[in-house]
Amino acid sequence: MKISGLVQGMLFRKYLADEAKKLALKGHVRNLDSGEVEVVAEGEPTCIDSMIDICKKGAPHSTIKNVDLQEMNHIGFDDFKILDI
Repeated sequence: MKISGLVQGMLFRKYLADEAKKLALKGHVRNLDSGEVEVVAEGEPTCIDSMIDICKKGAPHSTIKNVDLQEMNHIGFDDFKILDI
């Protein structure tokens, strides 16, 4: 999913990574050159739904404008990481 709004430069990736780990999700989060944040996550459907809700709500000091969802094929991540651009 791609999250747009005021989402870079405020520990948003760390917040999402921490939440993903609590939900036992695997995947990654990274900033995009476009100013968006991208989240790729695998896990139980209910946990994915919870992560979508977390992304839509945002972290403290973030302002979410849009969350664009895209379903992908299973990749098989080992853990959840914060990636650099």
